[in-house]
Amino acid sequence: MARGWESKSVEEQVEQQAEQREQAAKVASKDVVRAAGAEQARARQMLQLKRERILAEKTSHPVRRSALQSALKDIEAQLQKLG
Repeated sequence: MARGWESKSVEEQVEQQAEQREQAAKVASKDVVRAAGAEQARARQMLQLKRERILAEKTSHPVRRSALQSALKDIEAQLQKLG
Protein backbone atom coordinates (compact mmCIF):
# COMPACT_ATOMS: atom_id res chain seq x y z
CA MET A 1 0.00 0.00 0.00
CA ALA A 2 2.86 2.40 0.70
CA ARG A 3 4.01 1.96 -2.85
CA GLY A 4 0.71 3.11 -4.23
CA TRP A 5 0.87 6.33 -2.24
CA GLU A 6 4.42 7.00 -3.36
CA SER A 7 3.53 6.55 -7.02
CA LYS A 8 0.62 8.96 -6.68
CA SER A 9 2.93 11.54 -5.17
CA VAL A 10 5.33 11.11 -8.07
CA GLU A 11 2.48 11.44 -10.57
CA GLU A 12 1.37 14.65 -8.90
CA GLN A 13 4.90 16.02 -9.05
CA VAL A 14 5.16 15.17 -12.75
CA GLU A 15 1.82 16.88 -13.42
CA GLN A 16 2.90 19.97 -11.49
CA GLN A 17 6.13 20.18 -13.46
CA ALA A 18 4.21 19.90 -16.73
CA GLU A 19 1.86 22.70 -15.64
CA GLN A 20 4.81 24.88 -14.68
CA ARG A 21 6.41 24.32 -18.09
CA GLU A 22 3.17 25.28 -19.83
CA GLN A 23 2.89 28.47 -17.80
CA ALA A 24 6.53 29.35 -18.51
CA ALA A 25 5.94 28.82 -22.24
CA LYS A 26 2.90 31.12 -22.16
CA VAL A 27 4.86 33.86 -20.41
CA ALA A 28 7.72 33.52 -22.88
CA SER A 29 5.39 33.79 -25.87
CA LYS A 30 3.82 36.95 -24.41
CA ASP A 31 7.28 38.46 -23.99
CA VAL A 32 8.08 37.73 -27.63
CA VAL A 33 4.86 39.45 -28.74
CA ARG A 34 5.62 42.48 -26.56
CA ALA A 35 9.16 42.71 -27.92
CA ALA A 36 7.89 42.56 -31.51
CA GLY A 37 5.38 45.32 -30.79
CA ALA A 38 8.05 47.49 -29.20
CA GLU A 39 10.36 46.95 -32.16
CA GLN A 40 7.60 47.95 -34.57
CA ALA A 41 6.86 51.08 -32.53
CA ARG A 42 10.54 52.06 -32.57
CA ALA A 43 10.72 51.57 -36.33
CA ARG A 44 7.58 53.70 -36.83
CA GLN A 45 8.97 56.45 -34.60
CA MET A 46 12.30 56.43 -36.45
CA LEU A 47 10.54 56.76 -39.81
CA GLN A 48 8.38 59.61 -38.50
CA LEU A 49 11.47 61.45 -37.29
CA LYS A 50 13.14 61.01 -40.67
CA ARG A 51 9.98 62.29 -42.36
CA GLU A 52 9.91 65.39 -40.13
CA ARG A 53 13.58 66.10 -40.86
CA ILE A 54 12.99 65.89 -44.60
CA LEU A 55 9.92 68.13 -44.41
CA ALA A 56 11.85 70.70 -42.36
CA GLU A 57 14.70 70.86 -44.86
CA LYS A 58 14.48 73.78 -47.29
CA THR A 59 16.45 73.77 -50.52
CA SER A 60 16.30 75.52 -53.84
CA HIS A 61 18.59 73.08 -55.63
CA PRO A 62 16.42 70.94 -57.96
CA VAL A 63 18.53 67.77 -57.62
CA ARG A 64 18.49 67.96 -53.83
CA ARG A 65 14.76 68.69 -53.79
CA SER A 66 14.14 65.68 -56.05
CA ALA A 67 16.19 63.44 -53.76
CA LEU A 68 14.26 64.67 -50.72
CA GLN A 69 10.93 64.07 -52.43
CA SER A 70 12.00 60.58 -53.39
CA ALA A 71 13.13 59.83 -49.84
CA LEU A 72 9.86 61.21 -48.50
CA LYS A 73 7.83 58.93 -50.77
CA ASP A 74 9.88 55.95 -49.65
CA ILE A 75 9.43 56.77 -45.96
CA GLU A 76 5.68 57.27 -46.37
CA ALA A 77 5.43 53.92 -48.15
CA GLN A 78 7.26 52.24 -45.29
CA LEU A 79 4.95 53.93 -42.76
CA GLN A 80 1.93 52.66 -44.70
CA LYS A 81 3.37 49.16 -44.64
CA LEU A 82 3.81 49.31 -40.85
CA GLY A 83 0.19 50.26 -40.54
